Amino acid sequence: MSAVALVTGANRGIGKEVCRQLAGRGILVLLTARDLTKAQVACDEIKSENVIAKQLDVTDDASLQGLRDEIEAQYERLDVLVNNAAIHYDHWQKALEADFDIVSEAINTNLYGPWRMAKTFAPLLKKSASPRIVNVSSGSGSLSTMGAGPPAYNVSKTALNALTRMLAAEMAADGVLVNAICPGWVATEMGGKGGRPIPDGAAGIVWAATLPDDGPTGGFFRDQQPLDW
Repeated sequence: MSAVALVTGANRGIGKEVCRQLAGRGILVLLTARDLTKAQVACDEIKSENVIAKQLDVTDDASLQGLRDEIEAQYERLDVLVNNAAIHYDHWQKALEADFDIVSEAINTNLYGPWRMAKTFAPLLKKSASPRIVNVSSGSGSLSTMGAGPPAYNVSKTALNALTRMLAAEMAADGVLVNAICPGWVATEMGGKGGRPIPDGAAGIVWAATLPDDGPTGGFFRDQQPLDW
């Protein structure tokens, strides 16, 4: 059976393109979104038999468990987990004036979402011969270059980077490669106009999702090149 990948927040933008590129490599891709109808529309647009729409809300434990049980029953394992779902690029805020409801929502999706996913799907990943977790991060989360900026988004991505390091260390003995990937500034609904083409941003994520067994783990990359934490 071909490798099985799950991509969160994949009904548009980078997530959708990651699904397209992974499917093009012969990987069976579960394209997930909170709204199943939107996920199905995205699948129809990709036009690949290797892409299947699934409903998933990364903030809902019952939703995660339901999909996990379904994947286990049908495929027995999961080979690739791409944590792409993210919200609130809050460029209109400053740290000292931040709305903590927005901050909490960002952290719940951007940090706790991938954390929940890793906990829920770890048993299935450990059944894979070449398991991979890709956390879609951002240069905005780099402490080495951080200044003023979207506070909820930046803090959530910095924390996601920390989670990446911890998961990589904890899962190394099981052969799970865990990396954080910055796709760069991409012309998506969240990124806005003027960014790089979506396929270029997705390519680095696909690279991390398909690393060889001796590939890096616990790293932070953009375009296959290391970034400072």
